[in-house]
Amino acid sequence: MNKLKSIKALLLMGVFFVSASAYSAADIKIGYIDMQKAIQTTSAGKKAKKNLEKEFKKRKKELEKRQADIKKMGKDLEKKSMALSDDVRLKKQQELQKEMVGYQELVGKSQVDIQKKERDLTMPIIKKLRKIIDKIAKKDGYTMILEKSEQGVLWAKKDVDITERVIKEFEK
Repeated sequence: MNKLKSIKALLLMGVFFVSASAYSAADIKIGYIDMQKAIQTTSAGKKAKKNLEKEFKKRKKELEKRQADIKKMGKDLEKKSMALSDDVRLKKQQELQKEMVGYQELVGKSQVDIQKKERDLTMPIIKKLRKIIDKIAKKDGYTMILEKSEQGVLWAKKDVDITERVIKEFEK
């Protein structure tokens, strides 16, 4: 995963340097935006985060209840194990195993559902942010606007950060 991000960063830098050779240094204007900060700072982003946390807490509560039920089944089986016949004990163990597999599947499904809901809630925000970035880039003559991330922008002057400006435009 990190290797892929490193390759992307190198390709981006290569494109930048090839493109830069076609322009003089005075013609190049680069900015960056912290999209995560922009999403989380906007009122729409805060609302999406609240909805997501509410959904997460609801699912977490359901999963914790199911996990507690499985633990109880396991303890009950342990206590009664000696008194049960081999056939009954085997059947109870299979039921417990089936419950545990079902629980693991439910955990996985819940994670996928939460990720999908997050995408569904943030995609409209991202689309609007991108339109605003495009408008600012064209208006102010930017050659390139990068997204701030660990692999993308390691350091830059604060005056090329357009995050706050984009957030203000979003909130209008």
